[in-house]
Amino acid sequence: MTSALNIQQASGGWRRHPSVVLAVILTAQLMVVLDATIVNVALPHIQRSLHFSNSSLSWVLNAYVLTFGGLLLLGARSGDLLGRRRTFMAGIALFSLSSLAGGFATSSTMLLAARALQGIGGALAAPAALALLTTFFPEGAARVKAIGLFTTVSAAGGALGLVAGGLLTEWASWRWVMFVNVPIGLAVLFVGRAVLTETARRHGRFDLTGAITSTAGMSAVVFGLVEAGSDGWAAPATLGSLAAGAVLLCLFVRIERTASEPILPLRILADRTRASANVARGLGYAGMYGMIFFLTQFLQDIQRHSSLITGIGFLPTPISVFLASQLTSRVLVNRFPAKVLMIAGSTSSALGLLLATQLGATTSYLQVLASLILIGTGMGISFVSLTSAGLAGVAPSDAGAASGLVNVMQQIGAALGLAVLVTVFDTVTPGARSAGLSTAAHAGAAARAALVHGIDVTMAAGAGFALLALTIVVVLVHSPAPSLVIEVDDRELEAVAA
Repeated sequence: MTSALNIQQASGGWRRHPSVVLAVILTAQLMVVLDATIVNVALPHIQRSLHFSNSSLSWVLNAYVLTFGGLLLLGARSGDLLGRRRTFMAGIALFSLSSLAGGFATSSTMLLAARALQGIGGALAAPAALALLTTFFPEGAARVKAIGLFTTVSAAGGALGLVAGGLLTEWASWRWVMFVNVPIGLAVLFVGRAVLTETARRHGRFDLTGAITSTAGMSAVVFGLVEAGSDGWAAPATLGSLAAGAVLLCLFVRIERTASEPILPLRILADRTRASANVARGLGYAGMYGMIFFLTQFLQDIQRHSSLITGIGFLPTPISVFLASQLTSRVLVNRFPAKVLMIAGSTSSALGLLLATQLGATTSYLQVLASLILIGTGMGISFVSLTSAGLAGVAPSDAGAASGLVNVMQQIGAALGLAVLVTVFDTVTPGARSAGLSTAAHAGAAARAALVHGIDVTMAAGAGFALLALTIVVVLVHSPAPSLVIEVDDRELEAVAA
C-alpha cells in the first residue's frame, strides 16, 4: 500500500497515474534489451567502417555482454544499498552518454570502450527497473499485469532490435544503432525524474572486489581465446591472458568464500542440479549467440542480402523463443516432467545448429528458416525448465542472487561461446583473420567457398555446445519437484524478464 500511496502523492495529474511509472520502466527495459540485438545486423558495416578484423569484431558484442553480465549482481546490490531510483537513473544516464560516444566513434577502440560503458549502464539500470516495478506495484493483479508486460517487452525487444538495426543501417548509417538510444534515454530520464520516488536504502556492503575480479577474469579468458585464433595458442598474449583470467577467477572464488556479504554466495552452486542447469543454460546461449554472429555475416557478405532483409530474416528466432516459452510455461510443464522438456529443448537446438552446418553460397532461406525455428523453439522449451531447476530449493535469502545468476550465466555463456567459435573460424579460415570476413568475401568465388566452409565448421562447434548441454541435462540434472516449480514461478518470471 505504501508504494501505491507514493504514486498518488506525486504532484500533477499525469504523474499520479501508475501507467506513467510503468511506461518509464518498460521503455528503459526495452532500450537495454534492444541493444543486445540491434548491433548484430550492423556488424558488417561496422567492420568496414572502423577496420575491425574478424576476431576483434566479436568484441563489439562481447564488450557489452561481459560488462553487463559480469556486473549485473553488483547492479542489483547497488539498488538495495544506494536506492533503486538513484541507481536506475545513473544507469540510464551512463547508457545514454556511452551510446552517444559510440555513435561518434572514429576508431575500433573508441567503439569498444563505449560498448563496455553501455554494459555497465545496463547492469545498473536493468535490475533496478524490475525492482522498481515490484516496489511501485503491490502484490496482486496489478503486479501480475505489470510483470507480464515487462516480460513481453523483454521478449519483443530482441525481435524489434533486429528489425530496427536493419532499418537504421539500411536507411541511415550503422551509427544510428547507437544514436537511437540517446533520445529514448533522455525521455526516460526526464519523465523518470518526475514520477519515480526513491526506495528505502538497506545497510550493507558492496562486494566490489568480487565483481571486479569476476568480470576482469572472464574478460581475460575471452580475450585469450580470441587471441588464440588469430595469433596461436603459444602466443604470449594468449598465454598471458588465459593465465591472468585463471588467477583472477581463483581470486574471485577466494573472495566469495570470505566476504561477509558476497555478491555470489557459493552455497548456491553446492546443489548439483542447480549448478548443472545453469551451466546447460550458458551452453545453450553459447551456441545461439555464435550462430547469430556468423549467420548475420553469412547472409550479408556471402549471400548479399541487405541489412533490412537480414534483420527481418532473423525474426523467427525470437518469435519461436517467445511462443515456445509461453506454450511450455502454460501447458507443457503441467503435462511432462521438467527433465523431459529440458532434453527436448536441447535436442531441438542441437538439430537446428547441425542443420546450419549445411550452409552453402546458394542455400535457400527455407533451410535457414528451419534452423532458426528449431533453435528458437528449443531455447524456449528448455529454458523455462532450466530456470526452474536453477532456482528450485533456494533459500529466500539467496533468491535474489540465484535469480541474478540465471541471467549472468546466459551472458557469460554467450561471451565465452562466441570467443570459442571465433577461434574455430579463424583457425579454419586463416585468410579472413586480418582482412575480416566482409573483405575476404569479396575476394572471389574460391575465397567465398572457403569462408562458407569455415562457417559450416564453426556451426558444428556451436552444435557441440548444444550437445554438451544435452549431455549435462541427461546425466546431472534431476527434475525439480512440482511443488518447487510452483514456489519459484513468480521469481522465474522475473529472472527471465531481466
